Amino acid sequence: MALTGTWKVDRNENYDKFMEKMGINMVKRKLAEHDNLKITIEQNGDKFHIKESSTFRAKDNDFTLGIPFEYTLADGTEVAGSWEMEGETLKGKFTRKDNNKVLTTTRAVVGGELVQSYNYEGVDAKRIFKKE
Repeated sequence: MALTGTWKVDRNENYDKFMEKMGINMVKRKLAEHDNLKITIEQNGDKFHIKESSTFRAKDNDFTLGIPFEYTLADGTEVAGSWEMEGETLKGKFTRKDNNKVLTTTRAVVGGELVQSYNYEGVDAKRIFKKE
C-alpha cells in the first residue's frame, strides 16, 4: 500500500491555528512546529502498526480498521475513535475525552508525499511528510 514506509515531516500548513483551536498553549505550539516528527507505517491486511518518533516522544500504536481504540496526542489530549480506509486514504474520526468534540484526520499519499490533514471545529491544517 502507498502509505507503508517511513515518513519525515517536511512542512506544515495552518498547523499553528489548528493547535490553537485545540487549546494547545503557545509554548507547546512553537515546539510542535519543530518536532522533527517521523512516522513509520506498516500494514498487514486491516491491521496497522504506527511508530511515531519526534524530538519530544516516541510512541507505538496498533489499530485495526473499524475497531475503536483510545489514543493520547502529543500534548496529552486523550481521544477515542477509529480509522477507516476509503480507497487509498486512511480516515480517522476521534472524539476528545475532555469535551466530546470531534477531531478528524486523514492520511493519503499525494504526489509522492504523505499528507496528514486535520479538522477540528472548522479549522483545517496539514502536515506534509517526505518518504525516507
